[in-house]
Amino acid sequence: MSEHYYSNKPQVESKPRKWKFTLLGSEFVFETDAGVFSKSEVDFGSRVLIDTFEMPVIEGAVMDIGCGYGPIGLALAKAHPDRFIYMMDINSRAIALAQKNAEINGIQNVRIIESDGLANVTPQTEIAAILTNPPIRAGKETIFKFYDEAYGMLVASGELWVVIQKKQGAPSTVSHLEELFTEVEVVEKKKGYWIVRAKK
Repeated sequence: MSEHYYSNKPQVESKPRKWKFTLLGSEFVFETDAGVFSKSEVDFGSRVLIDTFEMPVIEGAVMDIGCGYGPIGLALAKAHPDRFIYMMDINSRAIALAQKNAEINGIQNVRIIESDGLANVTPQTEIAAILTNPPIRAGKETIFKFYDEAYGMLVASGELWVVIQKKQGAPSTVSHLEELFTEVEVVEKKKGYWIVRAKK
């Protein structure tokens, strides 16, 4: 069985590396490793999601489901120090890296949790927004479960933001979200990636 970046305990040999990347006007130092998603740079889809996302006017914390080594959640935490960011991933190596990257970059308004979806997440505050760059290769059933769990976690008028390629299921994502949420909108399309915003 081949191993994926959404494995809980990656067995591939560790080969840590550090590099710099600018997100939302701030320079970050990221440590990454073999066995995590997009270990050489912040992937294009995540960058489009980070740049497109607009913080809801309602109060509440933000969640990054499938945070990997942390670019989405940490970029938002740095840009919005008044908001608390929950970050979660099933990959234990990614979680350790996200925690290290929060420390390296001096970011404290985050809580980083090892969790399969939202199974281990019990937030202490209301959730205003959830972002995800879902693990497409995990399959539609897994990804739709993310969406269902996100809907249940959000407060009224809370928003789910998803980045997904058109060829990897963006239209079916929109259809599923329309069954759950009050408003669903494709707010950006760039190089085959769709940014979908769903409001509860």
